[in-house]
Amino acid sequence: MEQKGQTKASRLRELLATRTVGIPGAFNALIAMQIEKAGYETVYVSGAALSACRGIPDTGLLTLSDVAAEAGRIAQAVSIPAIVDADTGYGGPMAVREAVTSFERAGLAGMQIEDQEMAKKCGHLSGKRLIPVAEMASKIEEAARAKIDRDFMIIARTDARGVEGLEATITRAATYAEAGADALFPEALESADEFQTFAKEVKKAGIALPLIANMTEFGKTPLLSCGEFETMGYRGVLFPVTTLRTALRAIGELLAELKLFGTQRDWLHHMMTRQELYDLLRYTESLERREGRMDGNGNEQAGD
Repeated sequence: MEQKGQTKASRLRELLATRTVGIPGAFNALIAMQIEKAGYETVYVSGAALSACRGIPDTGLLTLSDVAAEAGRIAQAVSIPAIVDADTGYGGPMAVREAVTSFERAGLAGMQIEDQEMAKKCGHLSGKRLIPVAEMASKIEEAARAKIDRDFMIIARTDARGVEGLEATITRAATYAEAGADALFPEALESADEFQTFAKEVKKAGIALPLIANMTEFGKTPLLSCGEFETMGYRGVLFPVTTLRTALRAIGELLAELKLFGTQRDWLHHMMTRQELYDLLRYTESLERREGRMDGNGNEQAGD
């Protein structure tokens, strides 16, 4: 729960400094509201999921304006902090500066940038290409300087594991920490031992930043639990496309049966009811406010 005077960015920073949290991905505002209702304390906005919702692959085709608009709608729909996937930062250091400004203005609590070249690939595909370490460090430095709210978090993701190996992943992460990153995210590690080694080595280097793990499905990384990551010292565990993949599978199965049988009767128990959807959207409260019976805080106003 956000405390009085506390920003969403400061809440996110506090969360990642104190305990391990699971962070599901939301591909629109309604899913973010479900995530908050389920009791999660933060939400992730995946570039892959937003791209998929536009019917395009995750190859860096979305613009900053595209992502800031949708991520802003997600962030503003919930009271919990939201982290946005900013891919490669949309260009060089000056583009990254503009991204920080745009995402802060949109209400995000933090953003993630990665060290792939701009013509990026999904982090769990082979054939990725990285920018030089110094270039990524410059992006992080500019991002850190651009922050208005000093608690806004810059999460530095490195995709080096599949290109340069685990040792280079650790070296790059250390450089990014020195450049001003607020959290470190080693992408596409291939075993629990690699996650453990990464955590031990960055700690040995004197780096005390929160560590982020990506539990995307069907990729190069084995699926580990939040509890396992807590034991290893990770603070954020992302489930970036889990909600989207689940929704797509369910919709596909529904459509197949609807086409076959011509009715959705057998699917009603799988559906959110009309009232449940109204409750999630605070539909009744909205009507009552419109009719002047309730204030903006959900309290009934006294009559004449």
